[in-house]
Amino acid sequence: MASPALAGMIGAPINGELGFQPGASPMKEQMIAFHDGTLMPIITAISAFVMFLLIFVMIRYNAKANPVPSKTTHNTVLEAAWTIIPVLILIWVVVPSMRILYFADRTHEAEMTLKVTGHQWYWEYDYPDHGGINFVSNLIEDDKIDPKKGQLRLLSTDNVVVLPVETNVRLLITAADVIHAWAVPSFGVKLDAVPGRLNETWVRIDKEGTFYGQCSELCGTRHGFMPIEVRAVSKAEFAKWVHAQGGKMPEELANEKGAANAAAPPASTAAPANANKAGKDKKEEEKAGEK
Repeated sequence: MASPALAGMIGAPINGELGFQPGASPMKEQMIAFHDGTLMPIITAISAFVMFLLIFVMIRYNAKANPVPSKTTHNTVLEAAWTIIPVLILIWVVVPSMRILYFADRTHEAEMTLKVTGHQWYWEYDYPDHGGINFVSNLIEDDKIDPKKGQLRLLSTDNVVVLPVETNVRLLITAADVIHAWAVPSFGVKLDAVPGRLNETWVRIDKEGTFYGQCSELCGTRHGFMPIEVRAVSKAEFAKWVHAQGGKMPEELANEKGAANAAAPPASTAAPANANKAGKDKKEEEKAGEK
């Protein structure tokens, strides 16, 4: 847990905090709105109604107030009501739930891809659209934590994932050994990393800052020591980071490919001279054989 001094840090857990971490993506904001605007009113109303019924029954139908109990066994209207009303409540919950579920599933307008591979017990990251940048990210141990740099115990990593804001990022998640789960609460992202399978989701980060997550699938003795640290920066800062890592932006790679194609000599359609000569000799041999 983070100290109260870090309460203003985006995406970090706070001691004594109630509710969700602030959302930093459209999907998380929709989840929070659904929870606060739909689920909580329904849960509160049902809880209050059940409490009222319990208190009413305790007072109205105790032995003193009701010495001769009713022997009623059926009530068609009541039975129909407690069947239909829960169905309507479930429909009320399911429709927005499915809308959010499909929205969070994947994007068809991805602007870049980040591949995440879970290992025992660290994460590996690949940027296939940026010249193949690749690195692994490990927990910074307690004795190496530097609070002056804003590092947090059990959350900070030696190599931080850097992503641009206002960009649709496709996330491809897999594992090299056992099942892991890549989860960042502020993004509303939690997806299993399964060996031999490539799971897909996406994120669009709305604000700059540092966001934290952890492996959320029991994966061995150091399961609790696989943090995720993501730094969201402006697009210009992201381009600088890519160049510092030895990579290139997609448009630069596209320009290089176009220049290479333009410089390449056109493919010749003329048959080689030796092939023409061989074909001519073969035809002459066939004519001589016919004679």
